[in-house]
Amino acid sequence: MLLDVINLSTHFFTPRGILKAVDNVSFRVENGETLALVGESGSGKSVAALSLLNLIPNPPGKITSGEIFFEGKDILKLSSEEIRKIRGNRIAMIFQEPMTSLNPVLTIGDQVMEPIIHHKGISKAETAQACWQLLEKVHIPDPKMRAKSYPHMLSGGMKQRSVIAMGLSCSPSLIIADEPTTALDVTIQAQLLELMKQLTRDMGTSMILITHDLGIVARYADRVNVMYAGHIVEKASVKELYANPGHPYTMALMASVPRIDHDFKKKLKPIQGNPPDLLNIPKGCAFHPRCNQKRNICMEVSPKLKLMDNNHEIACWIYE
Repeated sequence: MLLDVINLSTHFFTPRGILKAVDNVSFRVENGETLALVGESGSGKSVAALSLLNLIPNPPGKITSGEIFFEGKDILKLSSEEIRKIRGNRIAMIFQEPMTSLNPVLTIGDQVMEPIIHHKGISKAETAQACWQLLEKVHIPDPKMRAKSYPHMLSGGMKQRSVIAMGLSCSPSLIIADEPTTALDVTIQAQLLELMKQLTRDMGTSMILITHDLGIVARYADRVNVMYAGHIVEKASVKELYANPGHPYTMALMASVPRIDHDFKKKLKPIQGNPPDLLNIPKGCAFHPRCNQKRNICMEVSPKLKLMDNNHEIACWIYE
């Protein structure tokens, strides 16, 4: 077991009230596997990921409860110095927008070398060599020249490859990829995702893939956690989830995505309504205002995850 998150809650204390971005969430990541966190914007995926590295800005945010065991140690009980030794070294994060991740006044080489210098303590010549090898590994042509380039001199795909190289620089045990291909065209998306999958497989690295794209999940993940309004509402392997989606929200997500084996003359089915205001979450199941299978109990009591067949867990009253 590489990562074990137990009853994690991360709240933001605002003038309007308490925003429960992540509320009592538990999940695990095994060695060498890719876990996908899926859901609409505002479901709590990115906040959960930032919580793993204790990067929640305080104030206004705070991890109010829970445990995060990484390689046997509870991250939330470590000192600031101990956590800094993990960030970028044992756990790396690839952010969704490379232009906000890269410093515009530093060269690509300087930024790829920074975590190596900070965590590995090797010579300047060895660091430069490692940088070129990393850029070559992520398929950046002429890595020595590109290492001298500034971010604005590279294309969007090149910038994202550079961010991936930074994430891989210290051979981490876990990579958190937060919407790593946002704003890229589909061809570059596919290239980068194939590259990340191959590199994590070759290095034996685990990955948490945060996305709202169910097509990406089907191809690149091993297991899936579906999030809604700060809660995990369904957990399953990729094969099980796509064969037998159980939660009405998961079914609605799948129905809203085009598939090549469906009749293209039929219209897609959008999910009715909007995600809830996290400062004013409905009583009971947070999805019930948008659900076409709701019952009276759904409007009163929030369901808990229930274990079904094939290690499939679903939080919905229709299975009670």
